[in-house]
Amino acid sequence: MADAAASLGTDPITLADLLRVANSPGFDRWQEQVRRTGGCANPIRLMGQTVTRDAKTGDVLYSYSTADEPGGTLRVACGNRRASRCPACAWTYAGDTYHLIRAGITGDERKDVPATVRDHPRVFTTLTAPSFGPVHNRPGSGRCRCGAQHAEGDPALGTALDPERYDYAGAVLWNNHAGDLWRRFTIYLRREIAARAGITQTALREVCRVSFGKVAEFQKRGSVHFHAVVRLDGPAGPGTAPPAWATIALLDAAIRAAAARVAVPVPASGGFPARTLRWGSQVDVQPIGVLGQEELTEQAVASYVAKYATKAAETTGTVDRRIGELAELDRLALPAHTRRLIEACRDLDDAYPDRLLWRWAHMLGFRGHFSTKSRRYSTTLGTLRQARADFRARQERRERGFSEDLDDAEGSTLVLAHWTYAGQGHTPGESWLAASIARDIRLNRETAREALADLDDWEVSA
Repeated sequence: MADAAASLGTDPITLADLLRVANSPGFDRWQEQVRRTGGCANPIRLMGQTVTRDAKTGDVLYSYSTADEPGGTLRVACGNRRASRCPACAWTYAGDTYHLIRAGITGDERKDVPATVRDHPRVFTTLTAPSFGPVHNRPGSGRCRCGAQHAEGDPALGTALDPERYDYAGAVLWNNHAGDLWRRFTIYLRREIAARAGITQTALREVCRVSFGKVAEFQKRGSVHFHAVVRLDGPAGPGTAPPAWATIALLDAAIRAAAARVAVPVPASGGFPARTLRWGSQVDVQPIGVLGQEELTEQAVASYVAKYATKAAETTGTVDRRIGELAELDRLALPAHTRRLIEACRDLDDAYPDRLLWRWAHMLGFRGHFSTKSRRYSTTLGTLRQARADFRARQERRERGFSEDLDDAEGSTLVLAHWTYAGQGHTPGESWLAASIARDIRLNRETAREALADLDDWEVSA
């Protein structure tokens, strides 16, 4: 048993449970359920049934019950976007974000964005946090202020050179107000665009719309910064052309001016001084299509944004769950710099109770959404998820011998359903199998994607 477990890269307990699952009745159906969750690492288990009847005749058009399922439950994906919690669902979330962002750059009629958006001014911008004290880094010269040349994976990178003088309170307050900074930035951006166009804000809304899709990223030092695609459209959104004066140069200047204007005051409280929070001086704006001497492609931008959609503060060494009490930190292997940021959240919590700093200490004070977009940028994540759910429902009905498409546009059907929560997660053996299934799904999709890309290249060359 021990040798078999070692060959599979697991322990004897997991191996024994794996064998139990594999030899259980209904194992093939269990595998199918897990495949349909994408190999979710922490699925939600439901018990219940649903019946779809013809509203006039009462005939059963479709029925389903979990009574005949393995364990009497249906497994559905947890949907957690964090890669540290569920790699499979995070990968799906990243894929959805990629398509959402890419649709707003290249256009996609299926997502209600015409291809003409490629002719609209589009830039990729990054807004960063200010300095809260010098940290270990890898400058262009290759030598840090401490005199050392840090390797790329050096754990010292991003940590304070002098922890006693680093502004930990300022860092977590900045993270906590980052959402407010972004909201004010979008307000000032519209004002700056109107001013440069020589029109009022009311007139701006009648001829031009600002659309964006953004994602937050944690830097090594524990501060959030934002990456965003910003686009100028006509008055009715992506389907209309922006005015002739709406150029990339105007958008670039407006973004830089708006970022410089943003200021969020934080009053003095609990012995902590008043301060004014601002964006950092490093504001990067690049037209999509050119990045210095290299091409910043539409696909590269969408991939870059999607990459960070599934990451959170774990990149700094913190935890991915809320912390109950300060004593828990003694049982966690936290970097000293990260622990100081978490402790700062606790120290500030009483002074600023409305900011919920301790509740968000595991996020180093940040309490905003990691990915957001303006209403008319492109489709929504909800729409993408619903399309996937509808496809799987049709597939399930087809396999069970019912009609694939039960159109209820005229209220011709009646759906009766009852579901109850039956638990969440896998046993050790199930977890091993689910992870293996998730790897296979990802490998197959990546192989298919590469094959399609090779075919496109061949057609272009031919």
